[in-house]
Amino acid sequence: MLATPRDDLKANTPEWETIPHIAATGFREYDARWKYGVDINLMGFQALGMALGTMVVDDCARKGVKPRIVVGHDYRDYSLMLKHSLIVGLMTAGCEVNDIGLALSPVAYFAQYAYDCAAVAMVTASHNEKPWTGVKMGIEKPLTFGPAEMNALKDVTLGGKWMARPGGAYVFHADARERYIADLLKDGPLKRRVRAVVACGNGTAAHYAPEVLAKLGVDVVPLDAELDYTFPRYNPNPEDHEMLHAMAVAVKETGAELALGFDGDGDRCGVVADDGNEIFADKIGVMLARDLSALYPGRTFVADVKSTGLYAVDTVLKANGATTDYWMTGHSHIKRRNHELGALAAFEKSGHFFFNAPIGRGYDDGLVSAIAVLRMMERNPGKSLSQLYAELPVTHATLTMGPHCGDTIKYGVVDELVARFTAMHARGESVTGQKIVDVLTVNGVRFTTEDGTWGLIRASSNKPQLVVVAESPVSKARMCAMYRFLKDLLDADPRIGAWDQTMDATCQNCH
Repeated sequence: MLATPRDDLKANTPEWETIPHIAATGFREYDARWKYGVDINLMGFQALGMALGTMVVDDCARKGVKPRIVVGHDYRDYSLMLKHSLIVGLMTAGCEVNDIGLALSPVAYFAQYAYDCAAVAMVTASHNEKPWTGVKMGIEKPLTFGPAEMNALKDVTLGGKWMARPGGAYVFHADARERYIADLLKDGPLKRRVRAVVACGNGTAAHYAPEVLAKLGVDVVPLDAELDYTFPRYNPNPEDHEMLHAMAVAVKETGAELALGFDGDGDRCGVVADDGNEIFADKIGVMLARDLSALYPGRTFVADVKSTGLYAVDTVLKANGATTDYWMTGHSHIKRRNHELGALAAFEKSGHFFFNAPIGRGYDDGLVSAIAVLRMMERNPGKSLSQLYAELPVTHATLTMGPHCGDTIKYGVVDELVARFTAMHARGESVTGQKIVDVLTVNGVRFTTEDGTWGLIRASSNKPQLVVVAESPVSKARMCAMYRFLKDLLDADPRIGAWDQTMDATCQNCH
């Protein structure tokens, strides 16, 4: 039996080869992330597999189903061996492992349905640079682990509370990629032929996205669409400036109608319009909600608390009978809320989109998102993407800001702010000269004033910092007034550290 994991081992020692090494900090709110060779070793992945396998077997026994789990890995030079170590642990715990090989995260989620598996474990570090690794996992499709499951996994893993059981088995599915692609294409080709830059950042999406979109009828302009785990230009992250800039340049140089950029494990898609401007994910979400609510009136959408206020006030959505539920940031949180409400779709500002039937199965898939954008353009044959975007009401939003606040105190700080703004709202108080008319406390505090301007303060799920956002549908000046209010409020607290200076420069001349 494996030894109980430790976090004090050093590489290039006998202990590193025989004892699990796992840093407790790798167990995040809704997935696991470590630096391979620093925070975790191969034996640590085996221990993680035994712990996860124990949870899977126990859960499946309660449900009366076989403990079958899908596993896959992204395109990094160490992901395959880490997956194999995880598999050893899963099989030792009594799981039947269904290996789909090199895959995107959404391919692994799809494979749960295709191969009738209860659970999933995808070895990926998404868009993170080397030597990061991690696992996205779940035991109830289409959901992935949230805080409760991650805390349980942490306890079982670090405490060595796993169990070795008989019944472990291994099956390799060589057809997972082809079945996934066929599923994406089941509704037939596009009726409007579109020229699109398909940007993959040399990540795993390069093995899927260009082929899928070409078969859909897109005139594909590939950008960094060769698999290369050294990521020679930039990390595959369509939220980062470098990748977005490359996408914008390619659009202008090739005359493409848009660019679609995929992150390292393919569960997010970023969009650049025909004019070379990025359309932030929350605004793409509003555009898709407008389009889909016309087809399916009266349905609910979900958006995370960092997202634009347009979901709640947009006249087109209201005319289509759509309602929006603002919920906790984090792909597992939004995915679960979307599932619980039976919403048509859910949109997270980071670019994780979730479509329920008849569009998708509820999990985040960058290619499903890209196809939804292309279908929206198909239904608007006389309009460019930039024209569709221009039809949205104008809002003015800050960057997502992250003043430092220690991991051990950040939640307590936010709890105090929740209580403060809740009391201010109850007393009918104002900020920035406007009465507070709504306070949302599902994830930190988001408070809205009479003119629709709002501010958000929440604790980051992954870093020792707060998350701060402001938006106004009225003017840049109102956005800046809210920003200055938030900054002055937090700067007065000695527990909260320095801010990035970008918004100070942006709002310098606003009055």
